[in-house]
Amino acid sequence: MLDDIAQEKDRLLAQLSAGVPVFWINHALALSHDGSAYRQNIADARQRLRDARYHLQGSFPVTRGLADVVESPLLSVESLGKRWNIPRWLVKADHSLPIAGSIKARGGFNEVLAFAERVATSNGLARRSPERPSYTHPDARSVFSHYSVVVGSTGNLGLSVGMIASSLGFRTVVHMSRDAKTWKKNLLRANGVEVVEHAGDYSIAVQQGRQAAEADPKCHFVDDEHSIDLFAGYGAAAAELASQLEERRIVVDNDHPLFVYVPCGVGGAPGGITYGLKSLFGKNVHCFWAEPSASPCMLLQLLIGVHRSVSVYDIGLDNVTEADGLAVGSASPFVAPLMADQVSGIYTADDGQMLDMMLSVRDAQGLQVEASAAMALLGPLFLTASEEGRGYVQGHGLGRTLPNATHISWTTGGSLVPAAEWQLLYERAEAFRGKVSALADAWKQ
Repeated sequence: MLDDIAQEKDRLLAQLSAGVPVFWINHALALSHDGSAYRQNIADARQRLRDARYHLQGSFPVTRGLADVVESPLLSVESLGKRWNIPRWLVKADHSLPIAGSIKARGGFNEVLAFAERVATSNGLARRSPERPSYTHPDARSVFSHYSVVVGSTGNLGLSVGMIASSLGFRTVVHMSRDAKTWKKNLLRANGVEVVEHAGDYSIAVQQGRQAAEADPKCHFVDDEHSIDLFAGYGAAAAELASQLEERRIVVDNDHPLFVYVPCGVGGAPGGITYGLKSLFGKNVHCFWAEPSASPCMLLQLLIGVHRSVSVYDIGLDNVTEADGLAVGSASPFVAPLMADQVSGIYTADDGQMLDMMLSVRDAQGLQVEASAAMALLGPLFLTASEEGRGYVQGHGLGRTLPNATHISWTTGGSLVPAAEWQLLYERAEAFRGKVSALADAWKQ
């Protein structure tokens, strides 16, 4: 058995180095999950995001009238499900979240709001009422103007942190990597955020942001690689999803497994979501992460082992992908060891497969999602059609219950993309139309 695992590791490393899409099954997956370590952090984040609605509705007109500002709908993708023979397939539509327009909203908002609460309290600003947090105090903006919030990002986290921090009155600086889209930089600048551009990748943006923040005692650095507040914000989405499943009378138990597919960059968002879901559903939820074949940093880290850091550059990859939010060279040293026995598996896909799926979900369901979000929609196909996916199902005794399963693809961004950008994306995607079908056909042979 150990020899087989070692041979599989060598094969996967060779395929990763060659940029070949793979599906890795985690043989170290634990049967149980102790979610006690961050349970209170996640509960606090959920309440904090609910409390934020008054500030958000007052600062962002697009949210007025929304009962739950930082909650996304759960959508059926029935047409796509019929095409790929996936009976109950849903999309957790974080691409439609207002203000930030991505999965990063919960984590980024929670981190900045937690900092705002600490600053307000340390400056004698009390909570105005049970519904009105301290950062809504009339003097808060004046106090916050003396403080800064800094983050390094490929795009979506920068939007999340930048929009909320600027709205509160903090001086806000986003260090952005070469991968970040121009329209994201322009949107931040239009909302009063200072954008610092770097020729390097995500790691350089984070490093430069961290160094700048360390020089100022009144500056808070949002650390995407280590932050518990970011992690807890993402974890808060688990209870939200559980409520939505209950509303639809969808059961998750031994006879009705839940499969969730989440795109992965540095690991914070999928890690938090997986942690929260495993805390609620235990062994009955199976979480798979998706990475670009040019940037499989988490899969590489888990293959090598969490005892030492490794980068995709170490195996000859260039970390250049259409999925800009996932263009990360090294995995989070906080999330990787925490999730090493909790994530069920990780699959990778190339840009052509992402772009083709982006077209498919638009044509079949009318949804506009970024290439990084389209990665999540490949998950059910990988699980049900590939040899590795079928092996996972059989190995975990899920063959009998698979027809009763619920599949959820977690979309990461898309609603804020300008129309001109969509046109360019879809034009590029046309060159890859049919690539996913070709992959499915190859699995059948």
